[in-house]
Amino acid sequence: MTATLDADSVEPGPSKPATRGEIGARRWPSIHSLSIVIPALNEEENIPRVIGTIPREEIAAEGCDLEIIIVDNASNDATAEVATAHGALVYLQPARGYGNAYHTGFAVARGDVIATGDADCTYPFDALPGLLDHMQAGRFDFLSTNRLGRANRNAMKRSHTVGNRVLTAANRGLFHVPFRDSQSGMWIFRRRIWRHLDVRSGGMPFSQEIKNEAYVKGFRCDEVPIEYRPRGGMVKLNAFRDGTRNVSQLAGHRMRARRQLVVVRRLADSIGDGLVPRPTGTTAVLRVDSS
Repeated sequence: MTATLDADSVEPGPSKPATRGEIGARRWPSIHSLSIVIPALNEEENIPRVIGTIPREEIAAEGCDLEIIIVDNASNDATAEVATAHGALVYLQPARGYGNAYHTGFAVARGDVIATGDADCTYPFDALPGLLDHMQAGRFDFLSTNRLGRANRNAMKRSHTVGNRVLTAANRGLFHVPFRDSQSGMWIFRRRIWRHLDVRSGGMPFSQEIKNEAYVKGFRCDEVPIEYRPRGGMVKLNAFRDGTRNVSQLAGHRMRARRQLVVVRRLADSIGDGLVPRPTGTTAVLRVDSS
């Protein structure tokens, strides 16, 4: 019998460690709980190493509750059982797709902040405390990571590096985002912003779409370099297929963003003309060039 959960089952709360925050000043005053969401497809060999790199004791010592969520994306191996044995909450997403897995994980995550990464040993979960420091210090809503530095050149195939740079250039050109690695799969963001993001992709384009949405919707964004490590196990990325889907998603997202800009401008004109009451409180900023 597997110890997995359905997304519709009772929502779990983060673990409750003894906290240093009860004694002294907290390292991350605005971050009381952290959810780490990891999609996984046939990663039973990598899961123990991946979970083992998460600095659970350090995070708990800083007064931050932690939950680790593995989204099993219809694996054919013992990914779910292995993840459960290593202390993770496991949710099943039978519809395969990188984005589908994240939609499931984000729906059940309870942390103030959500951190992500792949289950293939490439992302440095041990760097999370430093990334949370950066988020706290800069009061960022969305923090992405850059894998494309020279120090990581041996961890990624040359063709994938070139493809990533081409897609990043397209993202920066269309959305004027600050990100220099549009396809990075490690992000840290405040859970409250998720409900404001119109992220529709069920596949690999999810990664660029969530970054672009966070920036376009006016949230405070940044990017920091990280170590990128050689993959454990079989590579699942299909460069041509996934690259084509990314380009298609970019075009659709750009058109959608321009339509939103038209609506915002019409609303602004109506407010200026006195036809619509001026809203109170904080309003979102839509950062899309009309060109």
